[in-house]
Amino acid sequence: MPAATSKSDLRDTIAREFDKLDALLDRVPAEARLAPDPEADGMTPKDVVGHRAAWIDLFLGWYAQGQAGAKVAIPAPGYKWNELKRFNADLRAAQADMTWDEARALLRDNHARLMAFIDAHDDATLYGGPMQGGGNDWTPGRWAEAAGPSHYRSAAKYIRARLRAPA
Repeated sequence: MPAATSKSDLRDTIAREFDKLDALLDRVPAEARLAPDPEADGMTPKDVVGHRAAWIDLFLGWYAQGQAGAKVAIPAPGYKWNELKRFNADLRAAQADMTWDEARALLRDNHARLMAFIDAHDDATLYGGPMQGGGNDWTPGRWAEAAGPSHYRSAAKYIRARLRAPA
């Protein structure tokens, strides 16, 4: 799927992909929500939901830090891109006590924050040039798409596969 290039396309993509994921999450049986995946380091569907919510928060933090002229630690303070496996494991540990309902609420809340971010910015801000502090040529809109709908699609793909897998 090609990346969005305008605020309206981005907003539509984010909303559409979130709605698909949210509807899928409504269908995850209670017994599957916290079931560890032995082929994915024991990750659960709840972990996937919490992870997606966290990445939205990371993106919004990166943007705010860049706008403030601060040094932006991407992906997170103390981690480099080549340490995502460690970051994800640490995030899962930090969210270990989170319930399914709490993870869903966090995802919905952070999705709403992402939509508010999009609504508060125009095409020039979202697509007029690289995100300050981003360290590459990606625009804020492209970063937002990576944090939102791209993650929503990958979460949905993983959860659909988990639901099809034999118990």
